[in-house]
Amino acid sequence: MQYNQGAQLDPSQMGGGGGGGRIAVGGGVSVIVLLLALLFGINPADILGSGTTTDQGGAQQPNPYAHCTTGASINEDRNCRFVAYTNAIQSFWGQTMQGYQKAQTVTFNSQVSTACGTATSQVGPFYCPNDKTVYLDTTFFDQILKGQLGAQGGDAAEAYVIAHEYGHHIQNLTGVMARVQSQGQPTGANSAAVALELQADCYAGVWLKNATSDPNSPIASVNQQDINEAVDAAVSVGDDRIQQRSQGQVNPDAWTHGSSAQRKRWMAQGFTTGDPNQCNTFSSSGN
Repeated sequence: MQYNQGAQLDPSQMGGGGGGGRIAVGGGVSVIVLLLALLFGINPADILGSGTTTDQGGAQQPNPYAHCTTGASINEDRNCRFVAYTNAIQSFWGQTMQGYQKAQTVTFNSQVSTACGTATSQVGPFYCPNDKTVYLDTTFFDQILKGQLGAQGGDAAEAYVIAHEYGHHIQNLTGVMARVQSQGQPTGANSAAVALELQADCYAGVWLKNATSDPNSPIASVNQQDINEAVDAAVSVGDDRIQQRSQGQVNPDAWTHGSSAQRKRWMAQGFTTGDPNQCNTFSSSGN
């Protein structure tokens, strides 16, 4: 993935968070969470033994991404790429969805206090609808995505993961997330829970297709290798693949995010069409 050196970055989109609340929606690719929870109506902290929400913020902390002001900043500090991903994703949805409300991406180390409770890095990237924030421990990409799940990794894989979480933000804004969560804790290959995750994958594919359509985008180009990396990441976080790697067997009735084939198919659907209106995973039961 190539970056537009002269693009203006908005580091204010990084930061935020809070305390209280109970619902967190996973981007949900952590092996631990996939095996021990259904991810709907469950605080990740409860799963990981950190059920008490604490205020880690205290006084307002300086924005560690304040120096990420242009695409060229990525050459000086690789962490600035997270600002580029976030800006590009939100710019697209701001131009595509009427009434879009900006969210934030918060990176953390080890543990973070959110409006959905306290979570650790083992939860994996997740979106908290209570504070409209995407949370990300940046060590996830190397330690879990590549290390535990065997993905190739790469910038496009990282961008896909964050774009998936912003897909949940879109679902929160449209009310789709609330409707699915009101059904309780559905699981299975054709469940509403899986359809919710596959739609977020499709939305990620839509963004990837349009990542360079805005001449002011910090993403300068997306090539075939980038697409391959993103698809590989989607396949790596399929429920069946994770179950096989961790348990040695596959149980479709316990799926919460979709199989590798389902995730690949819907990400491809988004990328091929470039149209979020073609991401109705619910009408087709996610197959």
